[in-house]
Amino acid sequence: MNHLSGQHNDERILTMMSDDATMEEGFRLLMAAYQERLYWHVRRMVHGHDDANDVLQNCFVKVYRGFRQFEGKSKLYTWLYRIATNEAITFLKKQKAVTPLDNEDNNLSNQLKADPYFDGDKIQTWLKMAIARLPEKQQLVFNLRYYDEMSYADMSELLDTSQGALKASFHHAIKKVEQYVKIAADSD
Repeated sequence: MNHLSGQHNDERILTMMSDDATMEEGFRLLMAAYQERLYWHVRRMVHGHDDANDVLQNCFVKVYRGFRQFEGKSKLYTWLYRIATNEAITFLKKQKAVTPLDNEDNNLSNQLKADPYFDGDKIQTWLKMAIARLPEKQQLVFNLRYYDEMSYADMSELLDTSQGALKASFHHAIKKVEQYVKIAADSD
């Protein structure tokens, strides 16, 4: 979908969701337009398919209930990504509260191997493991830039952080990921 058709579609969604008579249909259009992108964004953060679906469901519930608070100061997809990101972070914080840190790498490795939706080779597994070891903010910036190919301007709006700080976070994340993958490859 090119940028203009996406923008036109967003305007249609916003118009429909603003009217009580067409809100349900507008919400279905919003889900159709963004569900897959948001799923993969969340999935890269929480790793498991079922967890990603749960987080995404919570995200869409919040979008539906909180739509009247959307003021249009940001793009629709930026607002949606912010909600999805916050839901994923909340989920991860709850998981960390019940998972001892010394088992975290082992749990992620086992989870990736057992996940029927993850068809990763060694390098993809190492990449996932490396990303999981990054600090939360670097993880988020890496995923948004590397996988979602989000511009620094859009990330700045989404995360309320300067573009320079985001570029630095991405640079540091790349270095850490490269180092982890190199160590994993050397020890294999």
